[in-house]
Amino acid sequence: MAGGESLEVDGRRISITNLSKVLYPASGTRKFEVIDYYSRIADVLLPHIRNRLITRKRWPSGVESTPFFEKNVPDSAPDWIRRHGIQHSERVISYAMADDRATLVWLAQMAVLEIHTPQWRLPMGPDGAPMANRIVFDLDPGPRVPLHRTAEVACEIRNWLGGTTTYPVTSGGKGIHLYARLPKPVTSDAARKVAQEVANEFARQHSDFITAKMSKSLRDDKVFIDWSQNTAAKTTLAPYSMRGREQPWVAAPRTWEEIEDPGLSQLLYTEVLDRVEEFGDLLDGLDDPYDDEPAATVEQAQSAGQVINLKEYRRKRDQSKTPEPFGDEVHRQRIEAESLPEVTDSAESTTDRAPIFVIQEHHARRLHYDFRLEHDGVLVSWAVPKNLPTDPDQNRLAVQTEDHPMDYADFEGDIPAGEYGGGHVSIWDKGTFELEKWRDKEVIVRLHGERAQGRYALIRTGEKNWLAHLMSDEPRPIVPDSLTDPRPMLATDESIDGLNGRDWAFEGKWDGYRLLIRSVGGEFRLTSRSGIDMTADFPELAGLADDLGLMDVVLDGEVVAIDSSGRTNFTLLTSRRHTDEPYSLRLHLFDILFLNGSSLLRKPWSVRRELLEELAPAFRNSAFVEVPPLLPGPGSAAVEYSREHNLEGVVAKRRNSVYQQGRRSTTWLKHKNWSDIEVVVGGFRPGRGNRSHTIGSLLIGLPEETGLRYVGRVGTGFTDAQLRSLAEELGPLEISRSPFLDKLDRPVASSAVWVLPKIVGEVRFMDWTTAGHLRHPSWRGIRRDKLPGDL
Repeated sequence: MAGGESLEVDGRRISITNLSKVLYPASGTRKFEVIDYYSRIADVLLPHIRNRLITRKRWPSGVESTPFFEKNVPDSAPDWIRRHGIQHSERVISYAMADDRATLVWLAQMAVLEIHTPQWRLPMGPDGAPMANRIVFDLDPGPRVPLHRTAEVACEIRNWLGGTTTYPVTSGGKGIHLYARLPKPVTSDAARKVAQEVANEFARQHSDFITAKMSKSLRDDKVFIDWSQNTAAKTTLAPYSMRGREQPWVAAPRTWEEIEDPGLSQLLYTEVLDRVEEFGDLLDGLDDPYDDEPAATVEQAQSAGQVINLKEYRRKRDQSKTPEPFGDEVHRQRIEAESLPEVTDSAESTTDRAPIFVIQEHHARRLHYDFRLEHDGVLVSWAVPKNLPTDPDQNRLAVQTEDHPMDYADFEGDIPAGEYGGGHVSIWDKGTFELEKWRDKEVIVRLHGERAQGRYALIRTGEKNWLAHLMSDEPRPIVPDSLTDPRPMLATDESIDGLNGRDWAFEGKWDGYRLLIRSVGGEFRLTSRSGIDMTADFPELAGLADDLGLMDVVLDGEVVAIDSSGRTNFTLLTSRRHTDEPYSLRLHLFDILFLNGSSLLRKPWSVRRELLEELAPAFRNSAFVEVPPLLPGPGSAAVEYSREHNLEGVVAKRRNSVYQQGRRSTTWLKHKNWSDIEVVVGGFRPGRGNRSHTIGSLLIGLPEETGLRYVGRVGTGFTDAQLRSLAEELGPLEISRSPFLDKLDRPVASSAVWVLPKIVGEVRFMDWTTAGHLRHPSWRGIRRDKLPGDL
């Protein structure tokens, strides 16, 4: 490595800044030491993150500041950083991937202390499913459980798994990660189910010491076996990654002899470097390629661009009679290029450019157009009789043909009569595309050509028949294959008093957590409006899947707590695990988005409501699920009814409105009978008098681009159980400096305890003061369905 304002790492030049900045104040560890660690640990770290998407957790101002997660690679990143795009909701996120030491040094330069990856790796399975080669159990001890007791659980799981090779890693935090290598790759869904079954079985056998439920209230003196990190969308701190804790600890691979030692403790990065020098990689074998998965296939398939299978293409053609290319020269050049030493200049490689498409006008027996997309080293091809559609209301037939060699993209000429496809071929359009999805039954791309532009979907309808569809710029429909990060439709806050009952329908506005309910292909999932998986939070609702039977359905609704007076009570909902007050849990369903293979998003609300009411008898025997009746119209009558019955408010919906996923629309309007606001907790003041041993008031704010804006204190509305729970949750988040942008009044600041702004709560209030603070706020509870970035 060279000094100065940049480092040269394995032929890559990396700009560096602030090398002397202290990132770990407690130990004095500086940025250059973090960079040096990731450079020296690369040889043992890279095999366990190669071909995995990286989520980065950064601390640019050090571990005493607020960190943030990053997924998308910034535009300023070096062009040699390997990237892979994944569709998330309405956009493609380009993840970084680490194949070399230089990428790790770049991450460290960006103050990425923690590297998080999923348990699956590229390439995807044949149907586009993520394929995991390992299972991880995150053993998370409660506050009163020492590390050596957690290690005993790790040993029990190792023994129970028998002949499966297992690898323990002290997490660098409180617990232990236990990895198990799978005999062969399986889908992430299958891996998750296996991990969940193991966790549930251990929790059943050792209910006094082990839990498989995520609720923190159940974990004080137990070890939580977190099986959910095997879900495709979840990530785990990578082995050998540093931690953003008070000390520079590391997720450190250990021997089983160490795990069985009662004196087991977490390891610092300096200790890990010494151990690697002495013992090598204790995870050796965990991520080795399988016998039928050569290393070159795993590591190069996405970048080498090799021609894969052209047997069918060549079988149909006589190379001595047709001028069409056969791919031999391109294939030979690529093989030769791969055998040469690595070139580190600015020459373009196949991974640095966008994939290409071509549309060829083909005057064969009948005029048609051939649409071809570059994928895995070939041109995947469809014959489209009428060319791609130009209107979103059109669907055009596309018949899949054999894969063509890459050099066919430049072919123009005459195929002799009597030969396969005889006739004149010319290029109608050619350009690049962005890939959003490539699955066995669905391909979504955005074309960038001179004539063909826009977002297209190809949907398989038979063995070779597909439909080509030009997509509008509205959010993607919810269908089983794409329901990975759902967002519900939202209402606009406007007066509804003047709305008639002919064009508008009126529903109660419920005082709870908004959920999308997915029961498709035997999988049941509850997802918050922010995309948080809340299935484990409401085990009472799991029976809904049995009520639905074999139906595949996606529903929209809200889960509420009903108090003894029959009213919805948000405070009870958020504190239901810590209260003795009687309540009943209820899921109010008010929309249906998908039913048995058909998306209903473009159907008018009136049709969706009819379908929902036809579905309602399935829940007749459920104690938890109902479809509430509509409120009487017009709008003024609905508002009056909501006030008389102590509802939170009214939602008015146009009867002809379509469902706009993830959008706030004026075709849905909401009226609230009082003002609520979602805030972020940035600190608290200790209590006095009968609260002398707990929290007196919370200091709350609203997030802005540069920090947290202070909006006041809230000291009422708490139950004793809520105060105890808040104190437990805020304790580990304490920091030394205020997270607020504003300078708080001296009497408040002098006794304040500052915390990382991670907890979102809901507050009810009267109005705003001239200073921009809430007037008469009252606490309603934690919004566990939301994150600070959602506000």
